[in-house]
Amino acid sequence: MSEDVFIVGAGIHPFGRTPGLSGLQQGVFAVRQALERAGLAWRDIQFAFGGSDAAGNADTMVSELGLTGIPFINVANGCATGGSAMFGAYSTIKSGEFDLGLAVGFDKHPRGSFSPLPADWGLPDWYGETGLMLTTQFFAMKIQRYMSLHGITPRMLGAVAEKAFANGVLADHAWRREAVDIDTILHSQMVSDPLTKFMFCSPGEGAVALLLASGRKARELGLPAVRLRAAAVRTRPPGSFEVFSPALDLERGGSPTSVASQAAYDMAGVGPEDIDIAQLQDTEAGAEIMHMAENGFCADGEQAAWIAEGRTRIDGSLPVNTDGGCLACGEPIGASGLRQVYENYVQLIGQAGARQAPGKLRLGYSHVYGAPGVSAVAIVER
Repeated sequence: MSEDVFIVGAGIHPFGRTPGLSGLQQGVFAVRQALERAGLAWRDIQFAFGGSDAAGNADTMVSELGLTGIPFINVANGCATGGSAMFGAYSTIKSGEFDLGLAVGFDKHPRGSFSPLPADWGLPDWYGETGLMLTTQFFAMKIQRYMSLHGITPRMLGAVAEKAFANGVLADHAWRREAVDIDTILHSQMVSDPLTKFMFCSPGEGAVALLLASGRKARELGLPAVRLRAAAVRTRPPGSFEVFSPALDLERGGSPTSVASQAAYDMAGVGPEDIDIAQLQDTEAGAEIMHMAENGFCADGEQAAWIAEGRTRIDGSLPVNTDGGCLACGEPIGASGLRQVYENYVQLIGQAGARQAPGKLRLGYSHVYGAPGVSAVAIVER
């Protein structure tokens, strides 16, 4: 019989830029904060999964936290690194092997865009020579196609970004904490048509740590907890069109997000209509719009009505990216997916402060997506 899995504590190092602190040190900060809030010591943790893209191996933080001999697994899975680390911790506790573990993610990226190399992703050099390894161009091309097919307008992209910055003002851990009005967003520098500079997130810094426990251990600790009803990671199916795809198939298929989403719903025994709050990958404003449909919350094209009616705002029927998402927090790759789960955790236990969504929240949904077409989805329940 598999174990129920609970999140019993969480810590976060503020996202943005932190001169003088390495990414690894930010990870240590997040772990220590999670332990302190839970009244636990590092020696209590039985295992850990951790990941970083550009800031070193997570397991080396034992030099700072203590040499307890803990099994510590390094994870690297693109933008889904954090979600994959949590999936590993979730699966370990569910197996019954351990009762209390850690999922941690951190990163510290230099200024500027990510600079992946074609060969590292199994692609020929010509793909990079076209400029498509620069993800700002790929995302712009993808949302242009989606807008043409489903009636999405540039103003809707601007509205998504405006909401993100408004939510970021209310989140202590956000990087961008100033509101930006929609006209400023729409008329700012064009980066890659139709996406302006305020419609993109920025590579950044930050760290998140989550403490996961079995049902028995969670009851013993008596801490504010949420049940991890589902954790699913999936790669791209045939016919999908993802980051670093060298071509668009004539016969279109699903996406890694739609596959991971359905797997998570099936695992949790719920549907999109049951979700009370959602954190969706918003590497750029168009991503949030597309992912609303890919995660099953609406049909393609229905986002127009959702945005116009304010349904995704904090006081809406389905609050989305309540801490400002990647647009306001930036994207330290190793930490980004865990930030989403952290946000749902504090929302469901009623500790989100000024950005607390109203009403009784039962189910929180998080979705992260990355190259070359991998998606992780988690559903938590209070």
